[in-house]
Amino acid sequence: MKKMATKRFSVDLNKPLLFQVGHLGEEYQDWVHQPIVSKEIPRLFANDILELLTRTVWWAVPVIWLPVVCCCLIMSIRMGISLLQLASMVLLGVFFWTFVEYTVHRFIFHINTKSYWGNTVHYLVHGCHHKYPMDGLRLVYPPAAAAIICVLFWNFFKLIVTPSLLPALFGGGLLGYVVYDCTHYYLHHGQPSKESAKNLKRYHLNHHFRTQNKGFGITSPLWDIAFGTLLPPKNL
Repeated sequence: MKKMATKRFSVDLNKPLLFQVGHLGEEYQDWVHQPIVSKEIPRLFANDILELLTRTVWWAVPVIWLPVVCCCLIMSIRMGISLLQLASMVLLGVFFWTFVEYTVHRFIFHINTKSYWGNTVHYLVHGCHHKYPMDGLRLVYPPAAAAIICVLFWNFFKLIVTPSLLPALFGGGLLGYVVYDCTHYYLHHGQPSKESAKNLKRYHLNHHFRTQNKGFGITSPLWDIAFGTLLPPKNL
């Protein structure tokens, strides 16, 4: 590894990156969207504990969250909802997640930053994934971060559905998240044999390596089609 210099600041790839990237200022966006494909992944933190918290194996997502999904569905069944209601809430939750997946990726993960702390937070949340797209340990959400998001969505759903439907709707949304994170990992590290999966992998990797301001859907291009951010055919 070496230094990557811009006109404003030189990033030393041999040192923890997180508190360096803020110094790039307006040049950060160009720097972070020049991906590096490497087996050597720089640290984010000098502190070993903080560094460990940024690394998550992909299988932790289904192992931790699928039991929660099952518990939620059982809760709603025990509260007396029908199987039709259960299926409807799960499907609605999954559909809701696809919209969250798109909007968060487009409007939060791809926000343009230039201040020191703006760049620093962006790099921690999503920039590190664009800089090192093949880093398999910083690809899925860390469980602690996902748990915070879960609390927010549980309380949001509480405002719009009855208590008996709440766990099923939340469980559907959580199931959508699990599918999303596992799919995302597979698109980077899997070797799909089916044409549909190959196309989805190609679509997502083109978002990383060619056109970062389009192609925000991970599990499907549905919302890219709806909102006009579909990757151009020539980029596929």
